Amino acid sequence: MADHPVDEKLPAPKMATTGLQHVAAMYAGVVAPPLIVGAAVGLTPAELTFLTGACLFTAGLATFLQTVGVWKIGARLPFVNGVTFAGVAPMTAIVASTDDKKDALPVIFGAVIVAGLLGFLAAPFFSKAVRFFPPVVTGTVITLIGVSLLPVAFGWAQGASPDADDYGSATNLGLAAVTLLLVLLLRRFTRGFVKQIAVLLGLVAGTLIAVPFGVTDFSPVAEADLVGFPTPFHFGAPQFQLAAILSLCVVMVVSMTESTADMLALGEIVERPADERTIAAGLRADTLGSAIAPLFNGFMCSAFAQNIGLVAMTRIRSRFVVATGGGFLVLMGLCPVAASLIAVVPRPVLGGAGVVLFGSVAASGIQTLAKAGLEKDNNVLIVAVALAVGVVPISAPEFYHAFPETARIVLDSGISTGCVVAVALNLVFNHLGRGGREAADVTHPMETGEDLTSPGKAPAAP
Repeated sequence: MADHPVDEKLPAPKMATTGLQHVAAMYAGVVAPPLIVGAAVGLTPAELTFLTGACLFTAGLATFLQTVGVWKIGARLPFVNGVTFAGVAPMTAIVASTDDKKDALPVIFGAVIVAGLLGFLAAPFFSKAVRFFPPVVTGTVITLIGVSLLPVAFGWAQGASPDADDYGSATNLGLAAVTLLLVLLLRRFTRGFVKQIAVLLGLVAGTLIAVPFGVTDFSPVAEADLVGFPTPFHFGAPQFQLAAILSLCVVMVVSMTESTADMLALGEIVERPADERTIAAGLRADTLGSAIAPLFNGFMCSAFAQNIGLVAMTRIRSRFVVATGGGFLVLMGLCPVAASLIAVVPRPVLGGAGVVLFGSVAASGIQTLAKAGLEKDNNVLIVAVALAVGVVPISAPEFYHAFPETARIVLDSGISTGCVVAVALNLVFNHLGRGGREAADVTHPMETGEDLTSPGKAPAAP
């Protein structure tokens, strides 16, 4: 019996180029948190480069855990892990509340270790929620993942920093549009392998086109060292403070919720639905990767939804391709010069490619919703309200400004709030009372419920 496409091992050249494409798609998301937190701490440029390399290195290790797997650890899906952006706000809050900024990173690292270990223990219990994720829920969440990521692409398209003079300039937006057009043309008029790496080719071409406009900065390559290693506990031994631990435990819950949604989405896309065991193994990889990361000066790890869009678009489903991407991340952590090559890609160019990647995720969600039985009023209400709640952080960023910082960690994640609302409404409308079947009758996360409101239909016997 032939291997499932998820377990397929492609030829080395194809594995390398498609793996590098995954790195290009997620690089900006990995380096942004250490740059923000490092700047808040007041690190020197050399220390900031070290912290960024450490996060790339630990993201590669976590990606290995997810794709290759060890024992009951790892979803063994083409699942990329990296530094979660959900932790940026609480980590900067920890920095602000620390009197001696030299202690800020050790305090953060200690909190990440504890949150990771607790999450690892909770993974098998957390995964049981998968039975409450029918298509009406998963489709809503997948759509929200794509919609929530689109503002990131639009931000990249405008430039590297909102404070820059050229932010949102015609040049930047033009480069984003040209990159988007190149990707679309490659997808339309090429075949085979070239078509599959259209995003990578678009990024390379867009970067070259940006050179005459002075947008491409090659100084990171000139200033980077050839070899570097993330020395364990470079910034000091971890410190354990209760407030910081509680704050990052909340982030871990948010991260596990998003990872669960991402695994369900990816399982649907690669046609290997993520069951309870797969999700438990994936959450173990997430949380163990997070617990190990501080040893090498890295932060909390989580799923990267933008790479799900790349899998959906290219239809390359091999987990070993993503494992190869993890290898590149480790290499970049050990070789700053290699990391700097990806850093050369201008943000507007990334933004143009991001429109395709993130839009593909939303489109996958719509495809799933097509199987969700939207002819039923109950399901229409579930989707309508969950989507509305999920887009609040995008459409009204200050909507929850009066809430405590800890609560905002959850509320400002549209994916998490939309997911919770979709699950809760699905329980109310499709499981409790006369609204639907008993929860015990849901045997598969992708199972479509019967229309129990039709005449002559009754709940299935337990």
